[in-house]
Amino acid sequence: MERSTPAGRARRGRHHDVAAGILWNGSQVLIARRQDGDHQGGRWEFPGGKRQDRETIEACLKREMMEEIGIEVEVGPLWRALTHVYPDRTVTLYFHFCGIHRGTPRPIECAEVRWVHPNALSELRFVEGDIQVLPDLARDLIARIV
Repeated sequence: MERSTPAGRARRGRHHDVAAGILWNGSQVLIARRQDGDHQGGRWEFPGGKRQDRETIEACLKREMMEEIGIEVEVGPLWRALTHVYPDRTVTLYFHFCGIHRGTPRPIECAEVRWVHPNALSELRFVEGDIQVLPDLARDLIARIV
């Protein structure tokens, strides 16, 4: 059975640290749809990816944003960290707010990118590791709408 635990708890199988960027334009958040052949393919996620050896989470997020959606970002504060256990792997996810420094998001290593209102997050099929943060993130983002 898959489960989520706070960062640092028991782990199963391979472990990956994953950086995820929360890009907010004042009324919408950016999400990316995984390519069909990827793990959990076709599902939505917050753009980012796996940390390489000796790479900081912040450096990982900058690299992944450029590789995956073609933008340079300024990595902001950590919003949430959690560990999710899949049958074959464990991922510790680090969700950071980010600002776009240069570029326009476009799908490079993903199938699609989309700006959505926070209320729409619950209507989309997300990767399992992201699902548990959706209600809190939607609430926090809606509170930021001016």
